Formats: sequence, C-alpha cells, structure tokens
Amino acid sequence: MKLIKAYIRTYMANKVIHALEEIEAPRLTAIDIRALGDEINPEHLEISSEHAGTYTTMVKLEIVCTKEDVKKTIDTILKNARTGYKGDGIVIISPVEKVVNIRTGEKEDV
Repeated sequence: MKLIKAYIRTYMANKVIHALEEIEAPRLTAIDIRALGDEINPEHLEISSEHAGTYTTMVKLEIVCTKEDVKKTIDTILKNARTGYKGDGIVIISPVEKVVNIRTGEKEDV
C-alpha cells in the first residue's frame, strides 16, 4: 500500500475531492493547513506573527491506496489541482508498512 499526500490550493480542493470520489479513491482525508515556503503564490500571502512570517492556506489531502491505484490517483490530482501558476502544490508518495484497526486492534503488514 501507499500513502499519497497532496498539498493543493484551498480553492481547488472541492474539485479535486469530487474527482477522487469519482474514481472511488479510498480512505481520503482533507486537512486545512498553513504552508510556508518559497513556492507560495505572493497573491495569497498573509502575515502571521504566530508563524513569524508569511504563509498561505492550503489543503493537505491524504489517501491510502493500493500500489495499483497510485497512478490513477496521482493523475486525477494533477489534472484537477493544476492551475499552471507557482504554488499549485506538490504530491508525495510514501510506502505504508503496517495498518492497525483502532476498533479491533487487528494489525496488517502491507
């Protein structure tokens, strides 16, 4: 199994999530975040004394899927999140070593 993390523009999140639902992407989580870094679009910057600098709000999507579903999941994210401007975001793919069901305690090596 793989864990896909996608950091996307907030205003693109609904479009991306609906597209992922259409391909039946399992185990999808969406988290509002504040992104710091040089890839941030200057038009969407906010000043934060808490973060000691500028940031922009983004959405972090987390999807756990099979190895076979990685390509279609990433292609769907790229197709629906891309505006062509700096700050569109990034996609990260990581291996998943183990899954533990909280309710049952069942552990599965993957």
